[in-house]
This record gives sequence, structure tokens and C-alpha cells, in this order.
Amino acid sequence: MDHGNLDKAMELFALLIVGEEISNVQHVDLYEAYQNNSEVYDILMSVLKKSNLSLYEFGSSLYVTAGEGNRIFGFTNDELKRAIGLRLNRELYLAYFIIYNIILIFYQDSGSFSYAEYVRCEEVVAQTDSSMQRALKALHDKALNAVEENSFQTLAALWEDMPLVPGNDDMASLKAARGSKTGFIKLVFNFLISQDLFFESQGRYYIKPRFRALAENYYEENRGRLYSIVTGGDKDASY
Repeated sequence: MDHGNLDKAMELFALLIVGEEISNVQHVDLYEAYQNNSEVYDILMSVLKKSNLSLYEFGSSLYVTAGEGNRIFGFTNDELKRAIGLRLNRELYLAYFIIYNIILIFYQDSGSFSYAEYVRCEEVVAQTDSSMQRALKALHDKALNAVEENSFQTLAALWEDMPLVPGNDDMASLKAARGSKTGFIKLVFNFLISQDLFFESQGRYYIKPRFRALAENYYEENRGRLYSIVTGGDKDASY
């Protein structure tokens, strides 16, 4: 093994795990080493695999994300609840569902990625309402197992009990909070902003390249059962 190649691979790894963007604009030499040096590539991929991290490439840039159950680079449920500002597990699962629906707004299938620049809270409310209704319909029309049925019923009850906004508050000026659909979605967006996935300007949430990388690769690899339920897709899609 060439020690220079090892050093480059570990430098790539060290930057990626702290959220640095490795691209053909930033860190040009490292990006070229990843692209053109097979030993650097193999070392990096081996270290990422052993660390339970996935490497995604988008727009000539490299990003990493934690694999399932990664206790070092990922979040536990309790850590996520604290990071988002939630108290209950069912609130966290609703946040997951909302994030999934934010992805759906931008990406409906593997052959058609929407390059809309931004989304508003009201669009996410509408998308989540629609997906929830389809999920509830699936309770009657599809053979959902007991876990799926209970999960969707719990999420639907929590979502439907929330007003759009509390009292007569204006949607645009409403702060992030757990007491309404719009406030809850703003909590979720605040978390996504903290993870460098979106930025906000005048009530518009603009998608960032890191989110695009995760969304595209997620749909190619993990679309599965939830996608089929909330979109009315192939009911035999794999988990």
C-alpha cells in the first residue's frame, strides 16, 4: 500500500465525516484522487463501510450519511427528539413522515427528479395531508400488517388533532412549535437547516445539494413499502 494514497484516503474520510463538501471546486486534489486513483478509492470505501457510512455523489460533489443503526455518526431516537424539539416517540415518527413527504415533493420516481428550488410550509402541509389520507385508505384497501396499521393510525390521530395554525395566528409569522401543523413542520425544517440540507429565506425553504444527494440515492436504494403506501405505487415493492 502506498502511504501517500493512504494519507489522501484518510484525509478524504476526515473531511467527509465532519460535513465538508468534497468537489471539483473545493478540495480539487482530493476529489481528483477519489476519481482517478483506484487505491485511494478502495481505501476510502473500505473505511466508510467499516464505519457504517454511505458515500453519495451528486453534482461532482461527495457527501456521506450514517447507515442504519450507526450510534457514532448517526442519531438515537432520544437524540433526534432533543435536536428537533420533540418529547414523544410518536412525534418523532411524525417528523420522519413529514421529512419523507418533503422528499416526495421534489422526487416522485427514479426517472423524474424535480429541480424546484424551494418549498413553502403550506405545500408540505398539503403533501402530508394527502399522503396521510392515502395511508388511511390503504388500511382498508391493502393488506397492511398490524404494525403498519397501528403506526399509521397513531400518526393520523396526532396529525389530524393539530390545527393548521394555533388560534388566529398568521402562518408566515408563526414560530416553530409542536402545537400546530405549520409550527410542527417549521420544527422539522429547523432541524433540516441545522444539518445543512435546507436554508430559509422569507418563508421559503431552499433545497441544498446535500439534500439532493441524499434524496436521489435514497429513492434508488430504499424507496420500498412506505413509498408504495403513500403514493399508491406497487404494493409488492420490497422493504
